Amino acid sequence: MRPVLFTLFGLPIQSYGVSKALAAIAAAWLLQRSFRRRGWPPEQATNIVVVATIVGFAGAKVYFLLEHAHEFSWHYLGSMGFTWYGGLIAGVLAVVLFARQYKLPLGELSGRVAAPLSVAYGIGRLGCLLAGDGTYGKPSNLPWAMAFPNGTIPTTVPVQPTPLYEALIAFALAGVLWWAQSRWQPVLVFAAYLAGSGLARLLIEQLRTNSRVLFGMTQPQLWSIVAIVAAAVLASYSRRARTAVVGAEV
Repeated sequence: MRPVLFTLFGLPIQSYGVSKALAAIAAAWLLQRSFRRRGWPPEQATNIVVVATIVGFAGAKVYFLLEHAHEFSWHYLGSMGFTWYGGLIAGVLAVVLFARQYKLPLGELSGRVAAPLSVAYGIGRLGCLLAGDGTYGKPSNLPWAMAFPNGTIPTTVPVQPTPLYEALIAFALAGVLWWAQSRWQPVLVFAAYLAGSGLARLLIEQLRTNSRVLFGMTQPQLWSIVAIVAAAVLASYSRRARTAVVGAEV
């Protein structure tokens, strides 16, 4: 693993940071394509991704600091230590505000950000894998188990490469969402994102070493259940809205 990819003028360029930059670039490119297909200004897609990324990182850091308030260290203010669900919540709020500012239908916008968001998450997880940031799983003797002796949080014991699992699932989910974008109602597409990513994290947590906090589940698992429930609510709303439209047309 390579936490530092190379140095530039004496400055270490970290794989974690590079992966996040690439994730934002990929998400912006995909969202621009989606906006063009819809006839929306592509520069608005760029603005949404840039601001949502910045706000998302801030939310992820704040959530992480609150999560570790009982053991606060100045080290936590560095470039590592972010909680995904904190970033997701903050990023979603940013997208909602942009929808109001640009007068874009929030339901349709939600469906268009789903696939880019999943791609960005997958790229980010590959960065976690390269950095060896400690988000890997339990010790394992599987042929593809990995050790991270040079990781940011090193281990010489082969473990489950859970960031790799999450990346592969995220890319596969993004493909499904991109296909569904022109076939399903937008709200249903975003619901599928929440359900798919939530279910994936719920299962992946079984392979990780996070502490159990409630009902024998980890904090990410609890958030995953919230995401799945939210997906069910959105899917129900989407069906009711479609039924109402069909009924009005009849």
